[in-house]
Amino acid sequence: MVTTTRKIVTPKSMKAVARPPVKATQKPIAPPAAPQVAAKVAAKPVPNAWTKPMAQLVAEPKTEKPAKVKKPKLVRDSFTIPKTEYSVLDDLKQRAGKLAQPAKKSELLRAGIKALAAMSDAVFLLAVQAVPAIKTGRPSKG
Repeated sequence: MVTTTRKIVTPKSMKAVARPPVKATQKPIAPPAAPQVAAKVAAKPVPNAWTKPMAQLVAEPKTEKPAKVKKPKLVRDSFTIPKTEYSVLDDLKQRAGKLAQPAKKSELLRAGIKALAAMSDAVFLLAVQAVPAIKTGRPSKG
C-alpha cells in the first residue's frame, strides 16, 4: 500500500509548484464504489448518442426558450379631481364587481385612457371639452 503526504495548496503555491509528470506505468487510484450504488448504476442502462438510431437524433428539435417579456416601467403621479368625479370612480368599481370583473381605480383610469385614445379626433375633442378645467395644485384647507 502506498501512502502519500498531503500539503495545503494555496493559489500562490499552485503557481510556484509545477506538477510532476505522470508515469505511463502508474494507474490512477479510484475510490472504491459502494456496492449498493454500483448495483443501481449497473442495472440502469445509460442512453447516449451511440445507442439511439440516427433518425431519433435528427428528429429531436431543440427547444428554444421564449423571449422574456419585459414589464413596462410604472410611473407614480398625483392629480386633483373633483369629489363628484371621484365618487364616479367608486360607482364604476362597484359596477365592475357586479359584472364579475373587479377593478381598481388605477385600472379604471387606464381603461378610460385607452377609450379616449381609441376615439376619433372629433369625439375626443367633445369629451375633453365636456370636462371643466380646475385649479391645479393641492386644495386649500377649509
